[in-house]
Amino acid sequence: MSGDGTVGKAMDVLDLVAEFGHPIRFAALLEVSPFPKATLYRFLQTLTSQRLLEYDSDQQTYSLGVRLVRLAHAAWTQSSLAPIARQHLQTLSQKIGLTVHLAQLDNGQVLYVDKRNAAQPVDMFSQAGKVGPAYCTGVGKAMMAFLPDLERSRVLSQQSYHGFTPHTLTCADDLRAELRNILARGHAYDREEHEPGIICIAVPILSPRGRVLGGMSITGSTQTTSYAKLDALVPDLVATAQAIAADAEAWRFPDPLQQTGT
Repeated sequence: MSGDGTVGKAMDVLDLVAEFGHPIRFAALLEVSPFPKATLYRFLQTLTSQRLLEYDSDQQTYSLGVRLVRLAHAAWTQSSLAPIARQHLQTLSQKIGLTVHLAQLDNGQVLYVDKRNAAQPVDMFSQAGKVGPAYCTGVGKAMMAFLPDLERSRVLSQQSYHGFTPHTLTCADDLRAELRNILARGHAYDREEHEPGIICIAVPILSPRGRVLGGMSITGSTQTTSYAKLDALVPDLVATAQAIAADAEAWRFPDPLQQTGT
């Protein structure tokens, strides 16, 4: 539960509705809510009046409101790497014939902001807009490894360490050792740690000062690719990450001379 006062608690309720993935009745929300009945109802009323939630009086259900669509689009445009990286990802995916992911860290988790499928895509968890664990995904580990020490420690403390597969790292000490190796070699692997049969190689997208802007990965199945094949694609992956970082820098800090045409 959030410790950020009334606004934070209202956002917790909004997250709660979103987690169901479908319109939900008050009674079902109350069963999982940390708030008393009257408090939950008050937050739902406020969120509905602000159009962050929609209430269907016929079905008596709450769902995410259309106002969030506008806010999400603005966030995608202003804060996401996706618009900047789109063409770079598409070019890379077409060149190598594998799926390419773009992600950013969000409260200790991986937020997938874009995905470019191969000609023959592999069914997997990751989709643009989905949130996944950082500790057992290649792109999550790649981003964590390059964080400043204090921020990395904070993100490590936010991991749940659930064993998705027999290959999942479920211990913070093991993950720290893995992150040190990633930092030394410059790229990370997902060795079937999140989904059986799915492997990837990943790198961070770093600003000129070394700040983590996001991460990207090349992903395939164990039936269609191998670690050796993925290793051979590291130069392409790194070059694409650097191109995205350069475009992001130009977008965030535009050249005033170019803007005025002088």
